[in-house]
Amino acid sequence: MTKNLIASFSFSRSLVMVSALSLGLVACSSHKKERDLILPENHLVGVDRSATGGDDSLAGGVNAYLWRAALDTLAFMPMLSADAVGGSIITDWYQPVPSNPERFQVVCTVLDRRLRSDSISVVVHRQIKENGQWVDAPVTSHTASDLTSKIQVRARQLRADKLK
Repeated sequence: MTKNLIASFSFSRSLVMVSALSLGLVACSSHKKERDLILPENHLVGVDRSATGGDDSLAGGVNAYLWRAALDTLAFMPMLSADAVGGSIITDWYQPVPSNPERFQVVCTVLDRRLRSDSISVVVHRQIKENGQWVDAPVTSHTASDLTSKIQVRARQLRADKLK
């Protein structure tokens, strides 16, 4: 009986040791998840879902080239908000010359996954200072279209650079 008890104890101890070693090896495994191997990191949105360029999209379905081009084009203005998932950029008020009593704000929205002229919307707001108060003023008709054109040219340039 004592022999059986000792053999049973020895077997149990061996089983516990093998189990512990197996768990330890699995826990220390350096195997990356398949997701980690496919989706590279991006400083704007965390996981870069547009690593192959403009044909793929960010999580919200916006064109990556237009998004990057809009950020590049509006970089001279202070940013108030930039939402990569929704594709919207809102700048803070920008005064080109501090002594000039006018300022501008831009709201830019990437609307689509495709790199097309109708995939982006740019709205420019203008204010002038009258009697110490900022009041809304009309924007010249070509201001928004000029910004839109610059963003589209930059997006095409980014795409061409990627294809080289």
